[in-house]
Amino acid sequence: MNSSGPAEQGLRLIPFRGLRYVPERVGSLAAVTSPPYDVVVRPDGLHHLESADPHNIVRLILPQAETAAARHRQAAETLDRWLAEGVIAPDPEPALYVYEQRGETVLQRGLIGALALSPAGDGIVLPHEDVMDDVVADRAELMRTTRAHLEPLLLTYRGDDGPTGAGAVVERTTRRPPLLATTTEDGFRHRLWAVTDPAERDEIGADLSRRQALIADGHHRWATYLRLQREHSAPGPWDHGLVLLVDTARYPLQVRAIHRLLRGLPVPRALAALGDGLFRVREVAGPLPEALGALAKAAARSNAFLLAGDGRFHLVDRPDPELLARAIRADRPAAWRTLDATVLHSALLDDVWRIPDDPAHIGYIHDAAAAVEQAERLGATAVLMHPVREEVVRDLARQGVTMPRKSTSFGPKPATGLVMRSLTTD
Repeated sequence: MNSSGPAEQGLRLIPFRGLRYVPERVGSLAAVTSPPYDVVVRPDGLHHLESADPHNIVRLILPQAETAAARHRQAAETLDRWLAEGVIAPDPEPALYVYEQRGETVLQRGLIGALALSPAGDGIVLPHEDVMDDVVADRAELMRTTRAHLEPLLLTYRGDDGPTGAGAVVERTTRRPPLLATTTEDGFRHRLWAVTDPAERDEIGADLSRRQALIADGHHRWATYLRLQREHSAPGPWDHGLVLLVDTARYPLQVRAIHRLLRGLPVPRALAALGDGLFRVREVAGPLPEALGALAKAAARSNAFLLAGDGRFHLVDRPDPELLARAIRADRPAAWRTLDATVLHSALLDDVWRIPDDPAHIGYIHDAAAAVEQAERLGATAVLMHPVREEVVRDLARQGVTMPRKSTSFGPKPATGLVMRSLTTD
């Protein structure tokens, strides 16, 4: 995002003593990392990560127990034990961290720090999606119990391509030997550096104080940060939240769709409900990449979705204008009313299929193949989406209009487990 407002109204990123795995105490750094908690595909992905190393970070971010209270207590006890055993240790001095992710065609660099929290709606940090209260409540209890921020959320801003400022410090830092380097199972190479020089931190601070940021990934964690801050009246560590801040003028993010798994709705019933001209429905050829190509072509002309789960692919597009007029709120900008996610939730899920908006009925899956596989295994319906353009997301966020939850997936996402933040040592 572009600079906006006086200096004191911008971003403020402060150093902290990062909690990091001690390499000598784990099999490998790659084996203890994980995708963000909401990207792990349950249960197969969870079991795979748990078996990769006994100290994998999923034992903290997705602990397994009979009740929510037991899960959170287990995560806190596990973290305390790993700290006592020296599996995880705090860095000796506070730092900001430069983080790099490199894939075959992707290079992303950014700053990890503790961001000063500001009230919602002040225009400094802009959300673009709604959140689910039960997820926020669960994440809040996990943070309260562990007294830690276990994974950074992803923020983007628009910087200057100049010789000074936050972006210039990031570039200079990557020419130094890193604190750690590892390659994860997905082929991404990760490197981390500490920025401890006061002059460089001042250079970063002066630049970021003129910026505003868009939440790219982690709306539930952001809402959790704000909730926990409100619970603590005295100034303290709850006034800051762990973030990765990426300058998309230098490193544009990729935008992908998040797909839906409708657990109680078989594909034949989903298709039958679309009769009477509510949508155009036609079967398209597979395999999955070819079907997604057909979805992309249709999405360029109208709202379009790909239904799967019965061994075939069904393209659903060209919604009935009368259905849209009846189901979609008229008091929102046109860009919001015509979003695929808006049409899906307001017209299809609420009006046509009448599916309750809760985790028992709707799952959110980032990987299309995983969504199709789960739908076929459960006799459910996978609704595959086409991604939203980033400029649409940014424009709505500037207007203060939130999109339906889980409308976008920005990436690459930071690997969880490379650096954490304790709320007791900070």
